Amino acid sequence: MTADDRSPLQTLLACLDLEALDRDLYLGDPGPGEGRLFGGMVAAQSVVAASRTVEGERPLHSLHAYFLRPGRHDAPLRFVVDRIRDGRSFTTRRVVAHQGGEAIFNLSCSFARPEEGISHQEPMPDAPAPETLEDWEVLRARVMGDPGVMRESAVEVRLGDDYDFDDPDATYAPRQHNWIRLRGALPDDPLVHTAVLVYATDRTLLSTAARPHGLPWGRRMAASLDHAVWIHRHVPVDRGWLLYASESPAAHAARGIIFGGLFTADGTRIASVAQEALIRIPRTS
Repeated sequence: MTADDRSPLQTLLACLDLEALDRDLYLGDPGPGEGRLFGGMVAAQSVVAASRTVEGERPLHSLHAYFLRPGRHDAPLRFVVDRIRDGRSFTTRRVVAHQGGEAIFNLSCSFARPEEGISHQEPMPDAPAPETLEDWEVLRARVMGDPGVMRESAVEVRLGDDYDFDDPDATYAPRQHNWIRLRGALPDDPLVHTAVLVYATDRTLLSTAARPHGLPWGRRMAASLDHAVWIHRHVPVDRGWLLYASESPAAHAARGIIFGGLFTADGTRIASVAQEALIRIPRTS
């Protein structure tokens, strides 16, 4: 199978299959595309690089990252892993992703030995059934008035909150309840499922912070600044729809904060997310 014959999900999996150049040094393919590289891709590849240096059964439980520079599709990515700590219960790693001789992404992450302990969660918020909703890409093309902007993606997204396409200046509460689903099955490898989950967590957050300001697609300049993920439960992420509920309680000085939670269809919270995003109104000539 050539690269051109791959599905979006197959392309994602190929990009997550990093090449080991040396101890704690890995090379990654950014994949095909135009414009700025999707931040979730660099984060997922960094998770793979860090995990390759962890011994024993210690799955990822948290990560904190900064997007330093925009990534590109025309040059490979080099991932340098620092082994910060190997403790009895926790393992800590730092990863810096380089492209074109510059650092573009910085990740600190922690892995934990599984153990029994306290457990609780708030109920999953209400949301319309995903089968009743339209695909995100279809809606995005409608907002921008251009069917040609529809993109193929490894992750299908369906928006669960109303949007008035006849009034692009309309404003809404800064929260969303979206459903996401992989467009295919994953290998039976827990690391792949974890990396793909991290990849998916970078979806829909920017638009949550933009909703109160009448800034739909095509009318804003936006970028992720930092990103944090806490994984509460490790489950297969290719078994159906996941609800991604997010809210933006504050924004100021062109920066908005967004908090999110990922739930399986039966209401189990599997991850929590936080992100600060840069959202600017484009200057007019």
